[in-house]
Amino acid sequence: MNYDAVSAPSTPAFRHRWDVFLSFRGEESPHCHALTCNLRDSLEKHSVRVFHNEDGLHGADEITPSLLEAIEDSAASIAIFSPDYASSPRCLEILSKICECRRLLLPVFCGVTPSDVRRQGGCFEEQFRNYEERLGEAKVKTCEEP
Repeated sequence: MNYDAVSAPSTPAFRHRWDVFLSFRGEESPHCHALTCNLRDSLEKHSVRVFHNEDGLHGADEITPSLLEAIEDSAASIAIFSPDYASSPRCLEILSKICECRRLLLPVFCGVTPSDVRRQGGCFEEQFRNYEERLGEAKVKTCEEP
């Protein structure tokens, strides 16, 4: 038997640059900010490659091409839903892009209930309605489809 012909398992043709894209509201409460930092640090401690955008978190509504590329090049995403998450058009655009990519999305709820996000109630009701009016129902439906 030729042992040279036996090789290690082949690597996939495509490997994502990031294991996780972390989506969060930059101007969060101290509690949600601490949760975001602790989650990122814990994942990185366990060798999970996390994209955590520190640039342009405060006041920047524009989504850069490099940010869109990071979303597309992530195997999964974690969205940290806080009371002000949906008040940020930028966060909602990022969430829409994550949904468009059809990869695993893990929600984390900080200061809101899962039903508020799922049913677009509570603090999310008006924010989602404003977003839908601004961008159109078709774009919002992308995130609602299974």
